Amino acid sequence: MKKEDVDKLLQQKLDAGEHVSPILPEGIKNYLIDIDGTITEDVPNEEPERMETCEPFPDALETLNKWYDQGHIICFFTSRTEEHREVTERWLNKHGFKFHSLLMGKPRGGNYHWIDNHLVKATRYKGKFTDLVEKDVTIQVFKE
Repeated sequence: MKKEDVDKLLQQKLDAGEHVSPILPEGIKNYLIDIDGTITEDVPNEEPERMETCEPFPDALETLNKWYDQGHIICFFTSRTEEHREVTERWLNKHGFKFHSLLMGKPRGGNYHWIDNHLVKATRYKGKFTDLVEKDVTIQVFKE
């Protein structure tokens, strides 16, 4: 379906008083970003005292704040628990991370496979934050 058709359908639903999920402007991304091992050293939940003192990865801070300033949505999605929310927010603010939201309680253990009714793209962090580049890859999808 073309973008114009989607926009028309969305407007028809809004005009009819229906509630619809928001659609971000073209080119704007909703980034879900892990904390431990991604923007700072890997701090396990069993060592919460380290959450206050760990240092951010400078390239992560620079890149994420640039994305925020470009209008992208920055949401930190972490395996830290609700009891770690206060220290986590304090740490993010102390180091100058710009963000819109913080989701706690991501399942632990890795090997994530996200299933959603919206397009989901994933990028594995391998030690360096940079702007994203396009690459052709093979992915698993549902049988049509």
